Amino acid sequence: MQPNPHPMSRRMFATSLVCTLASPALARTPPNAVLNIKYGRAIRQAYDVYLPDAPNNAPVIVFVHGGAWAIGDKAHKNVWRDKHRHWGAKGFIFVSVNYRMVPVADPLEQARDVARAIAHIQANIGKLGGDAGKIAAMGHSAGAHLVSLLAADPKFAAEQGAAQWRGTVSLDTAAYDIEDIMTSSPSRLYRNAFGQDPALWRAASPMAQLSTGTSPFFLVCSTQRRNSCKASRTFASALARKGGKSGILALNKSHREINDDLGVDRAYTAAVDAFLRSVGLPA
Repeated sequence: MQPNPHPMSRRMFATSLVCTLASPALARTPPNAVLNIKYGRAIRQAYDVYLPDAPNNAPVIVFVHGGAWAIGDKAHKNVWRDKHRHWGAKGFIFVSVNYRMVPVADPLEQARDVARAIAHIQANIGKLGGDAGKIAAMGHSAGAHLVSLLAADPKFAAEQGAAQWRGTVSLDTAAYDIEDIMTSSPSRLYRNAFGQDPALWRAASPMAQLSTGTSPFFLVCSTQRRNSCKASRTFASALARKGGKSGILALNKSHREINDDLGVDRAYTAAVDAFLRSVGLPA
């Protein structure tokens, strides 16, 4: 199925481009960036697109920032800059997505936002030279939880109009089994995000929602954190029992460095590139 929610007309694209060129942040962003493309009515329901030179059926990375489901922004330089430099040089379009935050939207609604964004990208990226059939989703921290939740059960994303993408890169989240976390003395971060409703815990848990027919995962985890790699291994085992495929990369980096060093650290970035190639994207 080819989703087509709220298709972006050429006039809308031109308006977005004019707004980008008029932006006071232009000096800090590449000239081939198209900023604040709306996929919904809320202010935060928007994404930025960073284009390579002369894109033509270009592969696409859709990136979802972290921030404990409560803070963060698509425009932060550590979210997009080095990643765009690396993958833009390889001909990729890099898309950075915003979504509504807690308490306005709980993590389940945030995942729906991300799915709506992906659906909008799939419907419109061709106008910018991208290939809607060559998309990988990537997220860090809370963003990793959101893309993992959507990828765990493709029907969830499909309900928002998004077709299944090629693969998912999850950067250092321990939030795969939300039910287990919330019944095991959760930190304030988790309590603030997931509240006290067990139904939400289950619905927003990648582990609980894991189904068959998933696209491959690449799970990056920090060995400096107590639970990240353990949670990644447990999720990978559950995925395998469902017939899914995954790889795990454990790194001696901090949670922040897992995000900041991608696109800069050669060995780390090369491992992600290898995964992208394995799902048919020419990294």
